[in-house]
Amino acid sequence: MSRTRPAPAPPAGAPSGRPAPRSTRSPAVGIAVVLVVQLMLALDTTIVNVALPRIGSGLRLGPAGLSWVLNAYTLAFGGLLLLGGRLGDTFGRLRVFETGLALFTAASLAGGIADTPGLLIAARTAQGVGAALAAPGVLALLTTNAPDERARHRALALFSAVSIGGSTLGLVLGGLVTEYGTWRWTLFINVPLGLAVLVLARRFVTETPRRPGRFDTVGAVAATGAAVALVGTLTGAPDHGWSSPRTVAGFAVAVVCAVVLVVTERRVSVPLLPPALLRSRRRLGGLAVTTLVFGSQMSIFFLVVQYLQRVLDLSPLYAGLAFVPMTLGIFVMSRVTPRLLARFGQAPLLITGTLGLTISYIWLAGVGTTDSCTAAVLGPLLLNGVSAGLTFMPAASLVVGGVAPGHAGAASGLLQTTQQLGGAVGLAVVVSVYAAGAVPGAFVPGVRAAFLTAGALTVMACLTTVLVLGTGRRSRTGR
Repeated sequence: MSRTRPAPAPPAGAPSGRPAPRSTRSPAVGIAVVLVVQLMLALDTTIVNVALPRIGSGLRLGPAGLSWVLNAYTLAFGGLLLLGGRLGDTFGRLRVFETGLALFTAASLAGGIADTPGLLIAARTAQGVGAALAAPGVLALLTTNAPDERARHRALALFSAVSIGGSTLGLVLGGLVTEYGTWRWTLFINVPLGLAVLVLARRFVTETPRRPGRFDTVGAVAATGAAVALVGTLTGAPDHGWSSPRTVAGFAVAVVCAVVLVVTERRVSVPLLPPALLRSRRRLGGLAVTTLVFGSQMSIFFLVVQYLQRVLDLSPLYAGLAFVPMTLGIFVMSRVTPRLLARFGQAPLLITGTLGLTISYIWLAGVGTTDSCTAAVLGPLLLNGVSAGLTFMPAASLVVGGVAPGHAGAASGLLQTTQQLGGAVGLAVVVSVYAAGAVPGAFVPGVRAAFLTAGALTVMACLTTVLVLGTGRRSRTGR
């Protein structure tokens, strides 16, 4: 009697109920497809900035309303990242990635055609929600689709380069489309890119296994509440004052939500933020360095853009083009850093990179009203880009290296939440320091103290590296 042969088991990494990955899939193409989404998310953090004056005049938005064009995106993005990472672990990272990308693309289209301030701010909020769902999947899919450790390091280097390089490229594109077109293209540009990735992702990117278990609803609400309260409070602190009732209440809500999150994560079987991720001294060090470096970088985008336009009287396009050296430095280093990491380990690269960043901020602190663009910003921006390219990839490898596959989405969400919170903290501190030294009607007087504050943040990042990793070569796994 003949026997029915059992169906072959799906290969590792294929979720139940889905077909096995095609053998013709190219990991390199899959990584490239995923990185396009990271580029979109990075562009969106800055591409709208240069267009804000045109948006204000077109939709009759005052300064408070314009701030919400930026803050609505930041609050939704930073507040929901941990939730997005956990949803990817639970329901499949590619599925959640595609859902977030579809929402982000549709919201970009809605924002581009918005004819009232309310519709634009609602679209920016929806963009932030979509970004929070897609972003953790970007890093998790990069690390899980890479065939080996060397490919994973290359993917992490490209991720770091795209993350910060995309932000500077956003200034260039924002200036270009604003000066020669309309501010609406700062949002429309996402639509063809998003549609292309949605078509290609399922073909070239391998889905990851789902992690079964009861969803941590209380942890999700607490984490989202803590992140939203913290980002919102830090964003508004320079305007409302650090000791105002609104600021104090916001910090109090963030602390309460954080306490609820810690208590909950210790009790549930499948936590939103696995406590094991925070037991590694090296991972905590990587998170601290990421926070400090991203916080310092916000001074570049906030201060240099204004200096170029308000003091040197450059157009939006030329102000954006001034960041090309920084972008080139980052992308060049993204090709070199994986080989340097393999040879020297994380600590030497982080120490060298953070010291280079510190020098660039000290250099920028000397800008004056009679300088030319070349003399004032070309050198420090190039040094900043090279140093940033040397720093971000080793810091990211400390955070996501050695993570169990079931926690990859949570680790990715944690890293990107740290980047968002670090940027918010850094911007709030830099703006407050700048405001304390500013002179009405003049831009330069507060700049020196603000850039020196940014340099102090990178000095702290350097000291953190030395304390956690030492100065010699260490294991590159991030454990």
